[in-house]
Amino acid sequence: MLRSAAITKGNQRSPNRAMLRAVGFGDEDFNKPIIGIANGYSTITPCNIGLNDLARRSEEAARQAGAMPQMFGTITVSDGISMGTEGMKYSLVSREVIADSIETACNGQSMDGVLAIGGCDKNMPGAMIALARMNIPGVFVYGGTIKPGKLADCDLTVVSAFEAVGQHASGKINEEQLIAIEKNACPGAGSCGGMFTANTMSAAIETLGLSLPYSSTMAAEDEEKANSAARSAEVLVDAIKANICPLDLLTKNAFENAISVIMAVGGSTNAVLHLLAIARSAGVDLCIDDFERIRQRVPVICDLKPSGRYVTVDLHKAGGIPQVMKQLLDAGLLHGDCRNVEGKTLRELLKDLPSEPSAEQDVIHPLSKPVYAKGHLAILKGNLASEGCVAKISGIKTPVLTGPARVFESEEACLAAILNNKVKAGDVVVIRNEGPVGGPGMREMLAPTSAIVGADLGDKVALITDGRFSGGTYGLVVGHVAPEAAVGGMIGLVQEGDSITIDAHQLLIQLNVEKDELDRRQSAWQQPQPRYQTGVLGKYARMVSSASNGAVTDQP
Repeated sequence: MLRSAAITKGNQRSPNRAMLRAVGFGDEDFNKPIIGIANGYSTITPCNIGLNDLARRSEEAARQAGAMPQMFGTITVSDGISMGTEGMKYSLVSREVIADSIETACNGQSMDGVLAIGGCDKNMPGAMIALARMNIPGVFVYGGTIKPGKLADCDLTVVSAFEAVGQHASGKINEEQLIAIEKNACPGAGSCGGMFTANTMSAAIETLGLSLPYSSTMAAEDEEKANSAARSAEVLVDAIKANICPLDLLTKNAFENAISVIMAVGGSTNAVLHLLAIARSAGVDLCIDDFERIRQRVPVICDLKPSGRYVTVDLHKAGGIPQVMKQLLDAGLLHGDCRNVEGKTLRELLKDLPSEPSAEQDVIHPLSKPVYAKGHLAILKGNLASEGCVAKISGIKTPVLTGPARVFESEEACLAAILNNKVKAGDVVVIRNEGPVGGPGMREMLAPTSAIVGADLGDKVALITDGRFSGGTYGLVVGHVAPEAAVGGMIGLVQEGDSITIDAHQLLIQLNVEKDELDRRQSAWQQPQPRYQTGVLGKYARMVSSASNGAVTDQP
């Protein structure tokens, strides 16, 4: 029975029905399913600027399919615009706001299903958390990726602009070249174009079965994206009729499939945080160690930015996520019985695809010739991160480094030191008090990591933080260090000049200080005062869990 029946049926003179008549319901509409369209449209960011067109297409398609669509808005924070500012503290917070707002609107109005449309990084996990909480039929529509910017013969992304700042500061390019990169990096609508966080999460959601095949790699401005949005609405109406709900699809095996695909495409470190959070909402027993277990057996087979050569539109042309999944499935690296929102198994969806990618492209490699033999998102542990942390190790030339700590209490202080050439080869940069509680909000460190790469120190310097990294980050970088500094984690006890070892081979992150000295520092440690006492950030800091649990705010 439809959830909306309590509103739309019964007493013909009910005020519920009167309200619905005011927004366009006629007599024949009260027996139709009510579908919420959670529209993340805004002009704040190119990621979301095209979403209203997709929402209108899906709205009309839902109506034609026999449903009554009801559109409502939800928010976004542009990571690329807020990066390196105090505003970036609101980015991860927005994931929770998005989830709460979709849950509130859909449950408050007893909607029978929801089609969520999002673009920027936190739109996707926020929507998925809501779908898992509500467990009403749902589908996610990704707004699409941006096409690459062009300068001479080079493909540019937003990360190119961040790296150019470091190149300019170190004298490698002049002001004119810096401005040229800035003007050409982002040519139009769509989410950041490499295998950064938005495209990583869209790929994960397609693999999980909550969005349609091929939809995760389409360009925002192409007609096929609008057609896919319309088809998604039709599929959602069918899912309501068949009672296919998110928790039917979000199984442990499905999450393992998503992790496998993320490893294969070289996805963002943020996927670890977001998949843990989604799994928790779905009641699935997923832990940080599952990522390391799967990494050991799944290679990186896609040559994608930030560490590779190609952008996501190139992956789409090469066969998209289905072609990646087909290889993994044939190799026994995916669970083929997992279903998608159409009710089809993965094995059924992929049965007609070739087992090997086309030889006329080199975006997707065959498993016999991977880009890297093992996955790129390593889970490190040691006395510096007893709960674990995430290292992105694809393409790094220095997987093992022991060096002196350069300690910074904020991202801004670290960036200033890099741009003033005060960080040297062999240093281990430590940025702390940027975790979920300490930041609060766990900012991404794209500005300092890009500045390090721009200064030609990417293979010579390590950086560790209790904050996060952008999906555009690469090099020997370690994030999500837990426990974080603000709650007494070991990263808060590091002193300038301490020896730190990061060993990607041994999966080790170690502060090389005698235990007696560490005990002395621990006993003298005092918890810092919260940076925010009130407002959204103050509330978030009081509620948020450890990064090792997904940094969720609805923990019991």
